[in-house]
Amino acid sequence: MSTSQSSTGLERGGFLLFLALVSAALLVVVWPFASPMLWAALAAIMFQPLFQWLRERMPRFPGRAALATLAIITVAVLIPGFLIGSIVVEQAVDVYFAFREGRIDVAGWFTTIHDALPASIQSSLDASGLGNLSGVIDRAQDFARESTGMIAGRALAIGSSAFGFVLAFGVGLYVTYFLLRDGKEIGNTIVKSLPMEHGIAEELAEKFLSIVRATIKGSVVVGLVQGALGAITFWIAGMPSAALFGLLMAIFSLLPALGPAIVWIPVAIYLLAIGDIWQGIMVIGSGVLIIGMADNVLRPILVGRDTGIPDWIILITTLGGIGLLGLSGIVIGPLVAGLFLASWAILREQREGISA
Repeated sequence: MSTSQSSTGLERGGFLLFLALVSAALLVVVWPFASPMLWAALAAIMFQPLFQWLRERMPRFPGRAALATLAIITVAVLIPGFLIGSIVVEQAVDVYFAFREGRIDVAGWFTTIHDALPASIQSSLDASGLGNLSGVIDRAQDFARESTGMIAGRALAIGSSAFGFVLAFGVGLYVTYFLLRDGKEIGNTIVKSLPMEHGIAEELAEKFLSIVRATIKGSVVVGLVQGALGAITFWIAGMPSAALFGLLMAIFSLLPALGPAIVWIPVAIYLLAIGDIWQGIMVIGSGVLIIGMADNVLRPILVGRDTGIPDWIILITTLGGIGLLGLSGIVIGPLVAGLFLASWAILREQREGISA
């Protein structure tokens, strides 16, 4: 190896090291705003068709089209979200203090339901040792108290750091504007700059966009619809904290198979046990015919095509993402899984192509 080649290799290695250090430093600097920037990017991806539609009607003013799109996002998504969130937080705080003050008695509810069952079922439960689930009741009550306490604590944390919340919210809107206006150019630049073959980079970028759209439409939107339907059903049935139950139903909708039924089945059993027959039947009918069918009807319409990720992987990565990153993990978990599967599929295709 000549001296010039050795010098060139050293210089290239030094530049790559410098590039890695600068990239890591930038990540550290922007990390406090990682969450609002992530949701800004997701909003820009989801509302890019709306921006393009508005831009066609004002082709000389892309900035105005981006501002109009941002205004629509604020009025149609953000303001209703804040209003619903405030109602949910208020109800969660009320439930939390009701647990602390002893106004909610889960053991009494269990006894009421147990006594309302037919005698044959009661004897079967008693014979199997399920007639007195004091330990399970205590754990369920602790779980409910901790869950509502977490929501109430989150609300207090947001209130105590109002300036930070407003700053993050403003940064999110600001970034969303530029990503709407310049998102396609930024995306093309990133794809071209990735240190991999251009075809592979484009395939991964396409997979990234499809997973983001499928996750938000197929999980978040469907979950919100099911939660809203559940909240309306519980409100008609006269259940207290209907919005809080609706939020829980939206969260549990991320789970395959049972999903929202984890919430509405116990509510229906409780209503039937306390003698509210028509309310309990209405909850069952709404859960089976409306809430349960919403997923089967809306998901094919909204998603359009399968992401290629098995349901059990979506479940594990979604729960793991939520545990690691909070609300952002709903999207990050399945996204990482999808890119993982796509990367290995590309590698397999390349190896099969070489073999052929």
